[in-house]
Amino acid sequence: MTRPCKIGVQLPEVERFVPWPELIAMARAAETVGFDSIWLGDHLLYDLPDGTVRGPWEVFTSMAALAAATTRVQIGSLVASLGFHEPAMLAKMAATVDGISGGRLILGVGAGWNQREYNAFGISYDHRVDRFEEAFGLIRRLLAGETVTHTGTYYSLDRCVVDPPASRLGGPMLMLGSNSPRMLSIGLPHVDQWNVWWTLFGNTPEGLAAVIADVRARTIAAGRAPDEVEATACVYVRVPGGAGRTMGDPTMSKIAPVAGSAEQVAEQLSAFAAVGATHLQLVVDPITQDSIEWLGQVLALLDA
Repeated sequence: MTRPCKIGVQLPEVERFVPWPELIAMARAAETVGFDSIWLGDHLLYDLPDGTVRGPWEVFTSMAALAAATTRVQIGSLVASLGFHEPAMLAKMAATVDGISGGRLILGVGAGWNQREYNAFGISYDHRVDRFEEAFGLIRRLLAGETVTHTGTYYSLDRCVVDPPASRLGGPMLMLGSNSPRMLSIGLPHVDQWNVWWTLFGNTPEGLAAVIADVRARTIAAGRAPDEVEATACVYVRVPGGAGRTMGDPTMSKIAPVAGSAEQVAEQLSAFAAVGATHLQLVVDPITQDSIEWLGQVLALLDA
Protein backbone atom coordinates (compact mmCIF):
# COMPACT_ATOMS: atom_id res chain seq x y z
CA MET A 1 0.00 0.00 0.00
CA THR A 2 1.31 3.44 -0.92
CA ARG A 3 -1.43 5.45 0.78
CA PRO A 4 0.13 8.73 1.98
CA CYS A 5 -1.53 8.47 5.38
CA LYS A 6 -4.25 6.51 7.12
CA ILE A 7 -7.80 7.51 6.25
CA GLY A 8 -10.76 7.05 8.56
CA VAL A 9 -14.40 8.13 8.51
CA GLN A 10 -16.57 9.57 11.25
CA LEU A 11 -19.89 7.75 11.40
CA PRO A 12 -23.10 9.79 11.89
CA GLU A 13 -23.50 11.74 15.08
CA VAL A 14 -25.93 14.65 14.94
CA GLU A 15 -26.78 14.87 11.24
CA ARG A 16 -29.89 12.68 11.47
CA PHE A 17 -31.26 9.74 13.40
CA VAL A 18 -29.53 6.58 12.21
CA PRO A 19 -31.15 3.23 13.06
CA TRP A 20 -28.69 0.77 14.52
CA PRO A 21 -28.74 -1.72 11.57
CA GLU A 22 -27.81 1.15 9.24
CA LEU A 23 -24.86 2.13 11.44
CA ILE A 24 -23.59 -1.46 11.39
CA ALA A 25 -23.96 -1.55 7.58
CA MET A 26 -22.00 1.70 7.26
CA ALA A 27 -19.17 0.38 9.45
CA ARG A 28 -18.95 -2.81 7.40
CA ALA A 29 -19.01 -0.83 4.16
CA ALA A 30 -16.14 1.36 5.42
CA GLU A 31 -14.11 -1.75 6.14
CA THR A 32 -14.95 -3.29 2.76
CA VAL A 33 -13.95 -0.26 0.65
CA GLY A 34 -10.63 0.12 2.44
CA PHE A 35 -10.92 2.71 5.19
CA ASP A 36 -8.29 2.33 7.90
CA SER A 37 -10.55 3.41 10.76
CA ILE A 38 -14.08 4.30 11.85
CA TRP A 39 -14.84 6.94 14.48
CA LEU A 40 -17.70 7.84 16.79
CA GLY A 41 -18.22 11.08 18.67
CA ASP A 42 -18.95 11.11 22.40
CA HIS A 43 -21.92 13.43 22.85
CA LEU A 44 -25.20 13.19 24.70
CA LEU A 45 -27.42 15.75 22.98
CA TYR A 46 -27.41 18.96 20.96
CA ASP A 47 -29.85 21.81 20.54
CA LEU A 48 -30.16 22.21 16.78
CA PRO A 49 -30.78 25.51 14.96
CA ASP A 50 -34.37 24.51 14.08
CA GLY A 51 -35.25 24.15 17.76
CA THR A 52 -35.15 20.35 17.92
CA VAL A 53 -32.95 18.26 20.21
CA ARG A 54 -30.91 15.34 18.92
CA GLY A 55 -28.34 12.97 20.38
CA PRO A 56 -26.26 10.06 19.07
CA TRP A 57 -25.99 6.52 20.40
CA GLU A 58 -23.72 6.15 23.47
CA VAL A 59 -20.12 5.87 22.33
CA PHE A 60 -18.57 2.99 24.29
CA THR A 61 -21.45 0.54 23.88
CA SER A 62 -21.56 1.52 20.20
CA MET A 63 -17.83 0.94 19.73
CA ALA A 64 -18.18 -2.47 21.36
CA ALA A 65 -20.91 -3.43 18.89
CA LEU A 66 -18.93 -2.11 15.91
CA ALA A 67 -15.85 -3.97 17.11
CA ALA A 68 -17.84 -7.20 17.08
CA ALA A 69 -19.24 -6.43 13.61
CA THR A 70 -15.85 -5.71 11.96
CA THR A 71 -12.48 -7.46 11.79
CA ARG A 72 -9.82 -5.06 10.49
CA VAL A 73 -10.54 -1.34 10.88
CA GLN A 74 -9.32 0.59 13.89
CA ILE A 75 -12.17 1.94 16.02
CA GLY A 76 -11.84 5.29 17.74
CA SER A 77 -13.64 7.74 19.99
CA LEU A 78 -13.59 11.23 18.50
CA VAL A 79 -13.31 12.08 21.34
CA ALA A 80 -14.43 10.67 24.68
CA SER A 81 -15.22 13.45 27.12
CA LEU A 82 -13.60 12.46 30.40
CA GLY A 83 -16.10 14.60 32.26
CA PHE A 84 -18.93 12.23 31.27
CA HIS A 85 -17.38 9.19 32.95
CA GLU A 86 -15.73 8.20 36.21
CA PRO A 87 -12.13 7.54 35.15
CA ALA A 88 -11.87 3.99 36.46
CA MET A 89 -15.11 3.00 34.71
CA LEU A 90 -13.95 4.63 31.48
CA ALA A 91 -10.72 2.64 31.68
CA LYS A 92 -12.73 -0.53 32.28
CA MET A 93 -14.98 0.16 29.28
CA ALA A 94 -12.01 1.02 27.05
CA ALA A 95 -10.21 -2.19 27.98
CA THR A 96 -13.38 -4.16 27.19
CA VAL A 97 -13.77 -2.53 23.76
CA ASP A 98 -10.09 -3.15 23.09
CA GLY A 99 -10.56 -6.80 24.00
CA ILE A 100 -13.62 -7.20 21.79
CA SER A 101 -11.78 -5.58 18.88
CA GLY A 102 -8.56 -7.55 19.34
CA GLY A 103 -6.50 -4.44 20.08
CA ARG A 104 -8.01 -2.10 17.45
CA LEU A 105 -9.21 0.66 19.79
CA ILE A 106 -7.84 4.21 19.61
CA LEU A 107 -8.99 5.95 22.78
CA GLY A 108 -9.39 9.60 21.85
CA VAL A 109 -9.96 11.78 24.91
CA GLY A 110 -10.83 15.39 25.60
CA ALA A 111 -12.44 17.71 28.13
CA GLY A 112 -15.73 18.35 26.30
CA TRP A 113 -17.22 21.72 25.37
CA ASN A 114 -21.02 21.62 25.05
CA GLN A 115 -22.34 22.83 28.42
CA ARG A 116 -25.92 22.06 27.43
CA GLU A 117 -25.37 18.30 27.54
CA TYR A 118 -23.49 18.48 30.86
CA ASN A 119 -26.37 20.36 32.45
CA ALA A 120 -28.99 18.06 30.90
CA PHE A 121 -27.37 14.92 32.32
CA GLY A 122 -26.42 16.42 35.68
CA ILE A 123 -22.66 16.37 35.04
CA SER A 124 -20.36 19.01 36.52
CA TYR A 125 -19.06 21.46 33.92
CA ASP A 126 -16.79 23.48 36.21
CA HIS A 127 -12.98 23.01 36.23
CA ARG A 128 -13.18 20.83 33.12
CA VAL A 129 -9.44 20.86 32.40
CA ASP A 130 -8.52 20.27 36.05
CA ARG A 131 -10.89 17.32 36.10
CA PHE A 132 -9.45 16.10 32.79
CA GLU A 133 -5.89 16.24 34.12
CA GLU A 134 -6.67 14.16 37.19
CA ALA A 135 -8.85 11.66 35.29
CA PHE A 136 -6.37 11.28 32.43
CA GLY A 137 -3.56 10.38 34.81
CA LEU A 138 -5.69 7.67 36.40
CA ILE A 139 -6.98 6.26 33.10
CA ARG A 140 -3.58 5.88 31.49
CA ARG A 141 -2.13 4.24 34.61
CA LEU A 142 -5.03 1.79 34.85
CA LEU A 143 -4.87 0.91 31.15
CA ALA A 144 -1.11 0.35 31.47
CA GLY A 145 -1.84 -2.36 34.05
CA GLU A 146 -1.16 -0.54 37.32
CA THR A 147 -3.06 -1.11 40.54
CA VAL A 148 -4.04 2.41 41.57
CA THR A 149 -4.89 3.90 44.95
CA HIS A 150 -5.62 7.60 44.71
CA THR A 151 -7.24 10.39 46.69
CA GLY A 152 -7.45 13.60 44.71
CA THR A 153 -9.53 16.71 44.28
CA TYR A 154 -12.22 15.04 42.18
CA TYR A 155 -11.66 11.26 42.24
CA SER A 156 -10.76 8.54 44.73
CA LEU A 157 -9.71 4.96 44.00
CA ASP A 158 -8.80 2.13 46.35
CA ARG A 159 -6.53 -0.61 44.94
CA CYS A 160 -8.29 -0.32 41.58
CA VAL A 161 -7.14 -2.57 38.76
CA VAL A 162 -8.59 -3.13 35.28
CA ASP A 163 -8.95 -6.87 34.73
CA PRO A 164 -9.17 -8.38 32.17
CA PRO A 165 -6.64 -5.96 30.71
CA ALA A 166 -6.73 -4.40 27.26
CA SER A 167 -5.63 -6.65 24.41
CA ARG A 168 -2.90 -4.25 23.29
CA LEU A 169 0.16 -4.47 25.52
CA GLY A 170 0.34 -1.32 27.61
CA GLY A 171 -3.25 -0.41 26.80
CA PRO A 172 -4.98 1.01 23.73
CA MET A 173 -3.45 3.82 21.72
CA LEU A 174 -4.22 7.19 23.32
CA MET A 175 -5.15 10.25 21.29
CA LEU A 176 -5.58 13.79 22.64
CA GLY A 177 -8.46 15.64 21.03
CA SER A 178 -7.28 19.18 21.68
CA ASN A 179 -4.66 21.66 20.55
CA SER A 180 -5.04 24.18 23.38
CA PRO A 181 -1.75 24.91 25.18
CA ARG A 182 -2.76 23.58 28.58
CA MET A 183 -4.37 20.41 27.25
CA LEU A 184 -1.28 19.76 25.12
CA SER A 185 0.97 20.22 28.16
CA ILE A 186 -1.07 17.55 29.95
CA GLY A 187 -1.31 15.08 27.09
CA LEU A 188 1.85 15.35 24.96
CA PRO A 189 4.15 13.62 27.44
CA HIS A 190 1.94 10.52 27.28
CA VAL A 191 -0.26 10.17 24.17
CA ASP A 192 0.44 8.38 20.89
CA GLN A 193 -1.50 10.87 18.74
CA TRP A 194 -3.11 14.29 18.87
CA ASN A 195 -6.09 15.47 16.86
CA VAL A 196 -7.45 18.78 15.61
CA TRP A 197 -11.01 19.40 14.39
CA TRP A 198 -11.37 20.86 10.89
CA THR A 199 -12.88 24.18 11.96
CA LEU A 200 -9.78 24.99 14.02
CA PHE A 201 -7.46 25.04 11.01
CA GLY A 202 -9.86 26.24 8.34
CA ASN A 203 -10.01 22.83 6.64
CA THR A 204 -6.92 23.68 4.55
CA PRO A 205 -3.45 22.11 4.34
CA GLU A 206 -1.89 25.50 5.05
CA GLY A 207 -3.92 25.91 8.21
CA LEU A 208 -3.08 22.39 9.34
CA ALA A 209 0.63 22.96 8.68
CA ALA A 210 0.63 25.89 11.12
CA VAL A 211 -1.05 23.80 13.83
CA ILE A 212 1.38 20.92 13.28
CA ALA A 213 4.36 23.26 13.57
CA ASP A 214 3.04 24.60 16.88
CA VAL A 215 2.37 21.14 18.31
CA ARG A 216 5.77 19.86 17.19
CA ALA A 217 7.41 22.68 19.13
CA ARG A 218 5.34 21.83 22.19
CA THR A 219 6.19 18.15 21.79
CA ILE A 220 9.90 19.00 21.92
CA ALA A 221 9.26 21.12 25.01
CA ALA A 222 7.56 18.07 26.58
CA GLY A 223 10.78 16.08 26.12
CA ARG A 224 9.82 14.01 23.09
CA ALA A 225 10.93 13.92 19.47
CA PRO A 226 8.87 16.32 17.31
CA ASP A 227 7.10 13.57 15.34
CA GLU A 228 6.91 11.02 18.15
CA VAL A 229 3.28 11.99 18.72
CA GLU A 230 1.40 11.46 15.46
CA ALA A 231 -0.55 14.36 13.96
CA THR A 232 -4.15 13.48 13.06
CA ALA A 233 -6.81 15.80 11.71
CA CYS A 234 -10.51 15.80 10.94
CA VAL A 235 -11.23 16.99 7.40
CA TYR A 236 -14.66 18.07 6.18
CA VAL A 237 -15.45 16.43 2.83
CA ARG A 238 -18.51 16.95 0.61
CA VAL A 239 -19.31 14.15 -1.83
CA PRO A 240 -21.94 14.10 -4.62
CA GLY A 241 -25.35 14.69 -3.08
CA GLY A 242 -24.04 16.82 -0.23
CA ALA A 243 -26.12 19.87 0.59
CA GLY A 244 -24.66 21.07 3.88
CA ARG A 245 -24.12 19.21 7.13
CA THR A 246 -26.34 19.54 10.19
CA MET A 247 -23.97 20.54 12.99
CA GLY A 248 -24.17 20.96 16.73
CA ASP A 249 -22.32 24.26 16.29
CA PRO A 250 -23.87 26.10 13.29
CA THR A 251 -20.85 28.43 12.91
CA MET A 252 -18.94 25.48 11.47
CA SER A 253 -20.95 25.67 8.25
CA LYS A 254 -19.08 28.80 7.10
CA ILE A 255 -15.90 26.84 6.25
CA ALA A 256 -15.55 25.33 2.78
CA PRO A 257 -15.41 21.54 2.50
CA VAL A 258 -13.02 19.47 0.44
CA ALA A 259 -15.06 18.64 -2.65
CA GLY A 260 -14.96 17.70 -6.33
CA SER A 261 -14.37 14.55 -8.32
CA ALA A 262 -12.79 11.48 -6.75
CA GLU A 263 -9.49 12.55 -8.30
CA GLN A 264 -9.78 16.07 -6.89
CA VAL A 265 -10.69 14.84 -3.40
CA ALA A 266 -7.75 12.40 -3.44
CA GLU A 267 -5.39 15.18 -4.47
CA GLN A 268 -6.63 17.45 -1.68
CA LEU A 269 -6.33 14.71 0.96
CA SER A 270 -2.78 14.00 -0.22
CA ALA A 271 -1.97 17.65 0.47
CA PHE A 272 -2.92 17.21 4.14
CA ALA A 273 -0.60 14.22 4.36
CA ALA A 274 2.16 16.24 2.71
CA VAL A 275 2.18 18.78 5.56
CA GLY A 276 2.54 16.07 8.19
CA ALA A 277 -0.82 14.43 8.93
CA THR A 278 -0.45 10.69 9.60
CA HIS A 279 -4.16 9.93 9.95
CA LEU A 280 -7.18 11.82 8.60
CA GLN A 281 -10.71 11.38 9.91
CA LEU A 282 -13.18 12.37 7.19
CA VAL A 283 -16.30 14.22 8.31
CA VAL A 284 -18.56 13.57 5.33
CA ASP A 285 -21.54 15.39 3.83
CA PRO A 286 -23.79 13.48 3.47
CA ILE A 287 -22.71 10.66 5.77
CA THR A 288 -24.45 7.65 4.25
CA GLN A 289 -23.45 4.20 3.06
CA ASP A 290 -23.52 5.48 -0.52
CA SER A 291 -21.06 8.23 0.42
CA ILE A 292 -18.74 5.74 2.09
CA GLU A 293 -18.81 3.55 -1.01
CA TRP A 294 -18.16 6.57 -3.28
CA LEU A 295 -15.14 7.41 -1.16
CA GLY A 296 -13.79 3.94 -1.91
CA GLN A 297 -12.78 5.42 -5.29
CA VAL A 298 -10.77 8.08 -3.47
CA LEU A 299 -9.01 5.46 -1.35
CA ALA A 300 -8.12 3.47 -4.47
CA LEU A 301 -6.61 6.60 -6.04
CA LEU A 302 -4.62 7.33 -2.88
CA ASP A 303 -3.29 3.77 -2.97
CA ALA A 304 -2.29 3.95 -6.63
